[in-house]
Amino acid sequence: MGIFNLFTADIAVDLGTATTLIWMKGKGIVLNEPSIVTYDKSTRKIVAIGKEAKEMLGRTHKDLQTIRPLKDGVIADFEMAEGMLREFIKKIHVNWFPSRRVVISVPSGVTEVEKRAVRDSAEHAGAKEVHLIPEPMAAAIGIGIDVSEPYGNMIIDIGGGTTEIAVIALSGIVTQESIRIAGDEMTNAIIQLFKKSYNVLIGERTAEDIKCEVGSAMPLEEEVTIQVKGRDLVTGIPKIVEVSSVEIREALNEPIIAIIDAIKLALERTPPELAADILDRGIMLTGGGSLLKGLDERIKMETGLPVHVAEDPITAVVRGAGKVLENLEAYSKVLLKSQRY
Repeated sequence: MGIFNLFTADIAVDLGTATTLIWMKGKGIVLNEPSIVTYDKSTRKIVAIGKEAKEMLGRTHKDLQTIRPLKDGVIADFEMAEGMLREFIKKIHVNWFPSRRVVISVPSGVTEVEKRAVRDSAEHAGAKEVHLIPEPMAAAIGIGIDVSEPYGNMIIDIGGGTTEIAVIALSGIVTQESIRIAGDEMTNAIIQLFKKSYNVLIGERTAEDIKCEVGSAMPLEEEVTIQVKGRDLVTGIPKIVEVSSVEIREALNEPIIAIIDAIKLALERTPPELAADILDRGIMLTGGGSLLKGLDERIKMETGLPVHVAEDPITAVVRGAGKVLENLEAYSKVLLKSQRY
């Protein structure tokens, strides 16, 4: 180990629409925070990031704005994404020094322009060498699958902005389906339910909490009723409404059906030999969206295939990117080749 290794840190980043996770060589996961930025509108100076910025969501005054710099898994606001990444990296390094090599996961359906935006953001934030890896590939490696084998593995990574479906064999993605419907769409479906059925406006944070607490894809053993605070759209006065877990499930049905349709489409395109492997091995679910109650059962019911939720699904992608970072040569085939402009 040379002296330079002491002053540089290799990191792996899962730059997600909802959450950013960072893995550092020798330390494991060192950061797990919401991908949210609060900035001053007049100076465009970042005021808060991550958990601190999430606390401000829906509560800022006219001079401040809280945004998510990523939308549907890709960078929507380049300047803020770069600033957020830079601040996150500063957070994990007590003495600020640039990261030498960075592996970043991206949705499998990204365009060349979107790839370049991610690469440029990391380079502007101080990275010397940037490698990109498709999210489902990173997730498969993260949950311990040997991706170099000639067997088919189906991975479904349900994040905040995208659902990534991929059949992986021989260190490559054979079939992929990437749809921009995932956790955020489910949250939005709950906001719309309150608007249409109760004439009440609720915030994104409230909808997210409802989804996590009572949201489900299959009937619950015991259906529950919860009280929700919001603002009456007619009178403008705060009010409390009661809603049942059955109504929440009905609201979530549309995004769930879209995800299941995409899974069926990916299965239709899978070569028969690999389809036989999936029948034996089943489908692996990763990402925060896979934690929705009963989603694994629903997919099993709709496809007739065994479905397993990975252990610690939220960190699967960043753990996989970390493994790749530790052994870049061995995993060179799984990295995205980029066209330089």
